Amino acid sequence: MTLKVHTRKTITFMILIALSFFFFSCSSKPKSYAEKRMLMTENLIKKRGIENPRILKAFQTVPREEFVLPKYKEKAHEDIEVPIAFGETLNRPYEDAVMLASMEIEPHHKVLEIGTGTGYHTALLSQLADKVYTIEIEPEYAKKAKSNFEKLGYKNIFPKTGDGFAGWPEFAPFHRIVMMCSPSEIPIPLKNQLAEDGLMILPLGGSERFQELFLYTKKNGELIKVRSIAPTTFSPMKGQILEMEDQNP
Repeated sequence: MTLKVHTRKTITFMILIALSFFFFSCSSKPKSYAEKRMLMTENLIKKRGIENPRILKAFQTVPREEFVLPKYKEKAHEDIEVPIAFGETLNRPYEDAVMLASMEIEPHHKVLEIGTGTGYHTALLSQLADKVYTIEIEPEYAKKAKSNFEKLGYKNIFPKTGDGFAGWPEFAPFHRIVMMCSPSEIPIPLKNQLAEDGLMILPLGGSERFQELFLYTKKNGELIKVRSIAPTTFSPMKGQILEMEDQNP
């Protein structure tokens, strides 16, 4: 009899432990995309040294899950390049954060982005700058990005379908220019449209196997290299830049 009571108590205790572990495990898992964004920002960005509160808030606020293919929404906040439409991927969160931190964007700044994709990086920029002008050469991407901006209510993003090589002279100069595609050399129109003392960040290399992410500033009308940020891999720039490469092999 005593043995039976002891066994029953032991079993009950074990069941309680198992239930506690189950409920703790469930409660520790993010229940919403907002919670996942918070954890992504804390673990993948802040703990790696990027502590600018405006940048952290941008990552917490912009719904990354809305810019990927629907079947990858649950993976959107992991430390991976998540597939978006038409065979491309989003950068890892930390990679975008490094670019944003390097650009030192202020609330009054006007930014030009070359290579909109489905618009995630553009949306991050919109949380930091006054206005964001973004150009996408692929009509399918441009259409998807515009739909995302409208759905999410971004009012300070101005998208355009076209060749980013020419920039957007009607709204120049820009305090910041960021290229989300890789040219073999810096397009002259973009250099001309960068404001004096402005910053430009871009991955140079084009179709070469190895690309390098560089930060430039403009002094007395000329681009001055500030620093190399990191080796990287972006989609090569398309359009007029390819014609120039053919002329200058």
